[in-house]
Amino acid sequence: MKPIHISLAILCAAIWGFVFVVIDWGLSEIPPLLFTALRFAVCAAFLPFIGFKPPVAWRYIIGVGISLGMLQFGLYMGMAYGMPAGLASLVNQTQAFFTVMLAALWLGDRPSVRQLAGIAVAFLGIAVIAADLPAGGTQLGLMLCVVGAMFWAVSNVLMKVSKPPQVFVMMIWMSLIPPIPLCIASYYFEGPQGFSGLLTMSPTAWFAVFYSSVIATILGFGLWGYLLKQYTASIVAPFSMLVPVFGIGFAVTLLGEELSPVKLGACGIILAGLALTLLPSRRPPVVAAAHAR
Repeated sequence: MKPIHISLAILCAAIWGFVFVVIDWGLSEIPPLLFTALRFAVCAAFLPFIGFKPPVAWRYIIGVGISLGMLQFGLYMGMAYGMPAGLASLVNQTQAFFTVMLAALWLGDRPSVRQLAGIAVAFLGIAVIAADLPAGGTQLGLMLCVVGAMFWAVSNVLMKVSKPPQVFVMMIWMSLIPPIPLCIASYYFEGPQGFSGLLTMSPTAWFAVFYSSVIATILGFGLWGYLLKQYTASIVAPFSMLVPVFGIGFAVTLLGEELSPVKLGACGIILAGLALTLLPSRRPPVVAAAHAR
């Protein structure tokens, strides 16, 4: 990769790592369902700037809008139930493992032995984190974060099938789907006080909405989509392993989160699983030539 593209990939990972701190700030004032609705409502407001021609068939826009927009709110719910921002950034990356498994089931993409080993190693790390968390809300938060990652994986498969010309354009279009259903769900499950609280939200909370929508969603996915057009996924995808590194670093620095030796060890196990799953394999030239023949 060119140095400028490496810089963009690292910037993208930093943007997505910092968003977990931002979500933590926002959840202190905004209920999780309403926060998710606001995030995608702001994204949808950019539709007039990209035109009103859908980039793909509506079934894919609706499918991605439901899976990535509405059902991935498990991440927000998980953090609202006590999942620390740093660990949430790490657990959220299990979407890579779920994507491999779903692609095998739906698309017939057979995972390699190394990918299966990486999945097993990573979920061992998650099991260690679960065992080290206090019972109650935090364990529920971990489960909700894993559920959110599962639905992100569903959206990954839908995006792969639909093949949108530009990822960030697809993100804006799919953002039309979540706001109204999530606002209705927020009103009934979180109460009307969340909506009245919008009038007294602090600048920090509004920044959380702006950052999670404009910076993390539109700019982040726009940069990622640009890189995927320049290089193969096997070259770009490993940079996503930096997301939890940035996420944990920002959470420790800005939120004062502490990581026990057990959690640090579990983080290392999960990152090792990510490496096994995402890093491209390098076959010896002789083997590769024999395979070509």
